[in-house]
Amino acid sequence: MKNTKHWAIFLSNNANKQVFIQQVLAKKATGILADLNQTEGLLFSSLTVNEFIDEENRHGFTALTKHLDRSLKSMSSGEQKKALLHYLVAQKPNYLILDNPFDNLDVAAQESLLAMLHKIAEHTSLVQLINRERDLLPFITHVASIEKNNQIVFHEDIQVFLEEYRQAQASTFVGILPPPIKQYNLEGQELIRFNKVNVSYGEKHILKEITWTIHKNEFWHLIGPNGSGKTTILSMITGDNPKGYGQDLVLFGKKKGSGETVWSIKDKIGYVTPAMTDLFSTSHTLEQMLISGFFDSIGLYIKPSELQIKLAQQWLVLIEMDKLAKKPFFMLSTGQQRMALVARAMVKHPPLLILDEAIAGLDDHNTALVVSLINKIANESTTTILYVSHRNETGLYPRNIFQLTPSQEGSTGVIMK
Repeated sequence: MKNTKHWAIFLSNNANKQVFIQQVLAKKATGILADLNQTEGLLFSSLTVNEFIDEENRHGFTALTKHLDRSLKSMSSGEQKKALLHYLVAQKPNYLILDNPFDNLDVAAQESLLAMLHKIAEHTSLVQLINRERDLLPFITHVASIEKNNQIVFHEDIQVFLEEYRQAQASTFVGILPPPIKQYNLEGQELIRFNKVNVSYGEKHILKEITWTIHKNEFWHLIGPNGSGKTTILSMITGDNPKGYGQDLVLFGKKKGSGETVWSIKDKIGYVTPAMTDLFSTSHTLEQMLISGFFDSIGLYIKPSELQIKLAQQWLVLIEMDKLAKKPFFMLSTGQQRMALVARAMVKHPPLLILDEAIAGLDDHNTALVVSLINKIANESTTTILYVSHRNETGLYPRNIFQLTPSQEGSTGVIMK
């Protein structure tokens, strides 16, 4: 490994990494990467995995899995990436471009992938594209960043660059949260209660005797490896999963199946997931998208009141995006979109805010912004927060942790202190 060069390219959410990748693979790299123009490289990316899955859907098999007894679709994210890495290395490239290799992997899968990359790095140069410093491979020898206008800046001293990089990420919001537009009259302190809840699909067991109570004004982290049932639990809380019927599951004071409606449940929940970004079309301005949070709708079909418009504008001032109010939502940066989604979920001050991988895919700067906003909501509102991720996030301080552990009989849950 001593004679093998390895590069880390830090990306912001404004960088066009696809242009960079195409440039390198087309042997048009510049600067200290110019040496790669005389060699052959391959791309290790989630997009590459998806291309093989599409091929599998069309033809029933792929070159990647022809020696395996499993399909790509049946594998976890970690298993898919391992299979891809074995396939690429077998072709003996001179270098590999690693596009955010640890994205969407739980802790165990990250450690396993890192061990593989350590061995590969002994004989193959690696070009790591990353959004987060915490994912930096320990054996990187050179570092660069892609700045505005896709300019590549190379940094001679890695430690000096990292110190300056960390200082640039710090962020906080100094304004106050806009007030709620209405009060939710919920008796008692309990919001959600699971009592020995089980979920199975045929012979596949998902959850085993989950017992968990979420109270008002708490900040929870639901954590567990990929496939441990986090999404299933969320679908039970939002009322979308029919498996909740006939079980000891209480949602906002009413036992599941006692006459509540899905809409009465959703009215009390603010929900954020990265996939929501695709729901807002070219016709939605940032302000319209934010106001739609009062109605839990995708688009505005009811004329908002003056108070709703005023509160939405106050949220935009808080997150320092008021000057972008009339800009189409789809034209905002990834970080701006994510901030707006959190604000949209909070405009009505719901009793429960669910943040499902709300930070996934963000660079360090935008992560710091979203973390700062989440902490502000936790400290200054009465909304209970349920943060869902398979990773801990630096600077985010949930007071309670509910951890899922998979088993053949279904995942069990335990409250961590």
